[in-house]
This record gives sequence, C-alpha cells and structure tokens, in this order.
Amino acid sequence: MPEAKANKTATEAAVEAATEAAGAAGAADGAADSARPRRRQARGEARIAQLLRAAADVFCTSGYTASSTNAIAREAGVSPGTLYQFFPNKEAIAVELGDRLLDRWRDTYGAAFAQSHTELPLDRMLDAVLDPLIAFNCENPAFSVLMHGSEIPGRITEAHDTLHATMLTRVESVLADYLPDMPAAQVHRIAEMAFMVFKAGLDLIMANEGEERAAYIQELKTVMFRYLDPLVGDDALCPAPTKRIDTP
Repeated sequence: MPEAKANKTATEAAVEAATEAAGAAGAADGAADSARPRRRQARGEARIAQLLRAAADVFCTSGYTASSTNAIAREAGVSPGTLYQFFPNKEAIAVELGDRLLDRWRDTYGAAFAQSHTELPLDRMLDAVLDPLIAFNCENPAFSVLMHGSEIPGRITEAHDTLHATMLTRVESVLADYLPDMPAAQVHRIAEMAFMVFKAGLDLIMANEGEERAAYIQELKTVMFRYLDPLVGDDALCPAPTKRIDTP
C-alpha cells in the first residue's frame, strides 16, 4: 500500500508538471498570436500612410479630378492590387486624407487662437495667430486642393464648411473681446472681412516660394495690421482724452 500510494503521488506530480508545461506553452502561443496581429496592424498603418502621402503628391500635381488610383499606386511604388487592399477607389483615399488633414487643421487653429495669444499687442498677436496657420498650409498643399476643388467628395467639403464657420465664430469672439461696445453685426462684418483677406493672401502665399513667399507673408500681415489697428490697436482701446476747459 505505501508503494502504491507513492506511485500515485508520483503520477499526480507528473500530470501536474505536464499540465503546467502545456499551460506555459499555450500562453507563449497566445502571446505570439496576439503579437502577430499587432505587427500586421502596424505594417498596415505604415502602408496606409505611404499611400496617403503618395495621394497628396498626386492630387497636388494633377489635381483631384485628373488623378487616378494607378497614378497614386505608381507614386507610392506599389501595385494597384496592393492599393485596393486598403482603399476601394480614389474617393475613399481622398476622404481618409481629408479627414486626417482636417483633424490636424483643427489642432493647428486651436493652438493658434490660444487665449494667451489674443492678449498680446496686435502685431505680435498676428504673428502668433497667422504663422502656424500659414505654415500648416505651406507644409500640406493637398489641404487646399481637397478643400476647394469642385469635384471633391461632399463629405470633405461639408466638414470644411463646418470648420470654416467655427473659425469665423472664433475670430468674432476675439474681436468682440477687443470691441465690447461695438454692435454684434459690425463685429461680424469685420471678422468676415479679416477672414476673407487672410484667405486671399494665403492664395498668393501658396502660389509663391522662397523669398517671394516670405515677402507675401509679410504683406499679408501688413494688410491685416493696417485694417485692424485703427479698430483694436492700443490707441483705439484707450479712451479719448477729455478736453480741458480753462476757467477764467
């Protein structure tokens, strides 16, 4: 009996050891299986980013309407079949690229209109607000192509129109802080005029490069300053001096 009990104990120990080994092997396999999808996902994201960069270049060079999935695949250095694994057509590529650029634009204009910037003197405020907005557009020329083309998918243009309205509201809010006694309708007109001046100046900036681009950036800031300074500059914010009346 003692010998049988010992044999049984040895058998149970062997079973437990085998079970633990199997569990460890299963855990290792599970970890490997979970790591493989992450690697595949990372490769997929890298490929998508590659295709979107290529699409941005093709859209800027050829325009959205004249671009094709074959041209985008060729620019990315992949086969059309590889492209179709990620995007069914050119419109899907444009929508994904537009969504990503719009997200970055929201972050950019949100930072540009930080409250601390609007507390600066007008010339420094224009630098702080305009520089990041201009830099974003210069670094992402596809943004302008996708936001303003006539054949762009409606989802992109609708999102852009919403963002445009949001930005205009923000400009109005900033001006209202400077001009608390001005009627709301007049503040709206000033904000809309300033916004349209910025857009027109940005078109000229984007059409040039190097020193000419820098010169147009300075011209835009000069125009904006000369328009806004009589309204919101330091002199405009100071109350008019009281006329002294000398008593005889």
